Amino acid sequence: MSSIDACLHGIARANERILDEPLDRRREHIRERTVSVIVPDLDTAFDMRLTVDGLTDVTHRALSTPVPTSQVTVTVSSDDLVALAEDRLNPAVALFSRRVKVDATLGDLLHMRRLL
Repeated sequence: MSSIDACLHGIARANERILDEPLDRRREHIRERTVSVIVPDLDTAFDMRLTVDGLTDVTHRALSTPVPTSQVTVTVSSDDLVALAEDRLNPAVALFSRRVKVDATLGDLLHMRRLL
């Protein structure tokens, strides 16, 4: 099981990859959304906003703390979150093998897919 700090580092690495994309590509494929990453094995959720400026306002909280519903919710184990961030786990494989669960509209999924 990875730590909260390792997960935050993984989210920061994902943000770096988003920001590595040219701004015009980000503007084309990113629709501003609220995102929650649920990590059940740490009993933690990471809440953030996805914008053309990357992942912003990243915070973490206990799962028992109520918050408004996010537009995109990702459920993943801490180890898989870190593996995804370090490119040791393919996002498509993780999704189709149910190691990652994404709750979002079809339109949001198609837009995010283009960034992976």
